[in-house]
Amino acid sequence: MDTVEQAAQHPDDEQPWAELGLKADEYARIKDILGRRPTTAELAMYSVMWSEHCSYKSSKVHLRQFGDLPQSDALLVGIGENAGVVDVGDGLAVTFKVESHNHPSYVEPYQGAATGVGGIVRDILTMGARPIAVMDSLRFGRADAPDTARVLPGVVAGVGGYGNCLGLPNIGGELLFDECYTGNPLVNALCVGVMKHEDVHLAKAEGVGNKVILFGARTGGDGIGGVSVLASETFDDSADGQRGPAKRPAVQVGDPFTEKLLIEACLELFAQNLVTGIQDLGGAGLSCATSELASAGTGGMHVDLDTVPLRDSTLTPAEILMSESQERMCAIVEPGKVEAFLAVCHKWDVLAAVIGEVTDGDRLTVDWHGERIVDVPPRTVAHEGPVYERPMARPADLDALQADDPARLPRPATGAELQAHWLAVVSSPDGADKSWVTEQYDRYVRGNTVLAQPEDAGVVRIDEESHRGIALSLDGNARYARLDPYTGAKLNLAEAYRNVAATGAKPLAVTNCLNFGSPENPEVMWQFAEAVRGLADGCRELGLPVTGGNVSLYNQTGDVAINPTPVIGVLGVHDDVRRRVPAGWRTAGETVLLLGETKPEFGGSAWASVVHGHLGGRPPAIDLAAERALADLLGALAREGLVGSAHDLADGGLAQGLTESALRYGVGARLRLDGDAFTALFSESTARVVVTTADPGAVKKTARWAGVPVTELGTTGGDVLALDGLLDLPLAELRAAWSATLPALFGGPEHSTPLTVPAGTVPTS
Repeated sequence: MDTVEQAAQHPDDEQPWAELGLKADEYARIKDILGRRPTTAELAMYSVMWSEHCSYKSSKVHLRQFGDLPQSDALLVGIGENAGVVDVGDGLAVTFKVESHNHPSYVEPYQGAATGVGGIVRDILTMGARPIAVMDSLRFGRADAPDTARVLPGVVAGVGGYGNCLGLPNIGGELLFDECYTGNPLVNALCVGVMKHEDVHLAKAEGVGNKVILFGARTGGDGIGGVSVLASETFDDSADGQRGPAKRPAVQVGDPFTEKLLIEACLELFAQNLVTGIQDLGGAGLSCATSELASAGTGGMHVDLDTVPLRDSTLTPAEILMSESQERMCAIVEPGKVEAFLAVCHKWDVLAAVIGEVTDGDRLTVDWHGERIVDVPPRTVAHEGPVYERPMARPADLDALQADDPARLPRPATGAELQAHWLAVVSSPDGADKSWVTEQYDRYVRGNTVLAQPEDAGVVRIDEESHRGIALSLDGNARYARLDPYTGAKLNLAEAYRNVAATGAKPLAVTNCLNFGSPENPEVMWQFAEAVRGLADGCRELGLPVTGGNVSLYNQTGDVAINPTPVIGVLGVHDDVRRRVPAGWRTAGETVLLLGETKPEFGGSAWASVVHGHLGGRPPAIDLAAERALADLLGALAREGLVGSAHDLADGGLAQGLTESALRYGVGARLRLDGDAFTALFSESTARVVVTTADPGAVKKTARWAGVPVTELGTTGGDVLALDGLLDLPLAELRAAWSATLPALFGGPEHSTPLTVPAGTVPTS
């Protein structure tokens, strides 16, 4: 056992700092902080807490822009806590956040995705909220690639299996494919929770003599080094050269049934006012929970590691501190409330143990078998890690890429060719029906889901008396970001904002998950900095706060990075969800109107990608003033009950939007496209929504008041999508093309990975 005393007496002992992901200068700095070499346990703590995943050491200098945004009156808790909290009216608050679990999901798809859901749910729970819904944003390599067939079904089953077992509806998200994600799939999970204002809890350890209680699952050997060895390096740069299944020991194992009990126990503990501070154990495990609680508090902390309930008695102290075993929480409890705290845990069959207490001073100390093995200033572990201003360089190929305008590509010359291109776009893996995925998710459990996939945004009722609700959308177009990371981030924000507004909700706040390659590559670092700048400027223009989020770097294999993929989540509020607006056409005889202006914009478009395999040009121009005007108009139309449906136009343009609107309930339309039909169908100009209405005069009048252009397209009805003088596309043919793609690639959902946790994968306590 390597004790603090031994570390002082034997300063020259060799330590595996490089194998734990630390750089030479970082190791030297740790020794300077401590005035000696670290013990093995201290080295473990610093290695995980100073990892890219936990410390944000490459991204922090850029993320500070979000803190400089004008603060919304609705923001109750901002960046720095487990999740942001927003006032949604009537004394209610909503907390939401999105995080990544990318590398673990490549290594072990089911458990990687499942524990990603479990981790984000606990982040929401720690704020004092009841989790009420989840979403996911998924990206994989080429849809027909053998590795995609290995990874995708397991990821989808892991997301669904964990969420379904928790009884949380999955209300929306994304499923997209691109060659750049081969070997580096993106699995981003979002959770949202609701609480009263007075129920907000923070992660801090205060009150000398207060007890530290670890509760939930026992600590095992799964997930050791996950954030430092798996999440904070590229696969081919690992010290042992391993990738894929060989790294499985670094992937956590989830047990959603334990998490469900943990949720109910926590909510009762909050209701009885038995907790003064709380933190979940996710990335970096006990190292994170203890150091962050102590660092955010007013004193220090002492922990006796012998009291930690173990699943594996052979674990070393360093392994106990690094373990990322799931379904664990750490609470700060007043001594007089410990008995009541333990009684609640016992009621819910949740294991709990007092492992330490809050101390005077500014030290975090840990003992093992009566010996001191950790004695560190907690802020240096949790909040004062290294900060890098890494070199940046504009990608060398970007000028040529932007100059390669898709306007030069061959376009359809006849109605038949136009129809063929239409069917190609909507039947592509990105454009096709996603029921293969969503049928594996329970979208309506708990009974408060108002809208869910395939709607533009998920909508959930949060108060059954007032019918107040929230809307959520999660969007991220990586093609746009590859062509221009600054504009691409703004475009992703605009799409999520527009999706929320299309339901009639008022957009209120933003979260994000920023997925990029290695920060040690100057071109990747430039892409990241530009995307952050774009998102910050976009939020400033829209008047939205960034409540928090996640950065996922090192998403690359060797020298090949993924396309920059900033995934943006927007939260909106509905005063009354009974006035929400769905995306599909239900009624014949309504007028179809296009709100917004269409320009010939095809850079990064689905048409160029699907039909020609092309990526080039500049992404569509962004006009956030027009987006705000459109959102205000959509809110007014919803409040007045003037529209029967609203569907935003983005990937795939009008062709994709018409397809999804018509096939939702099997109602066709006869339409007229003035001018160039190709541009009308496949342009991806922004700030556009298609609506249907029984009162077109009132909608046009309201649109003029809002300053939003309106174009009348035609009338709903029948079983075809007809473009006068060009084509008649039967809905049956359209549905056959749109719905067949994913089942043909991956089989029916009944043949995919089981929805429940596979037998034997959850170690018993």
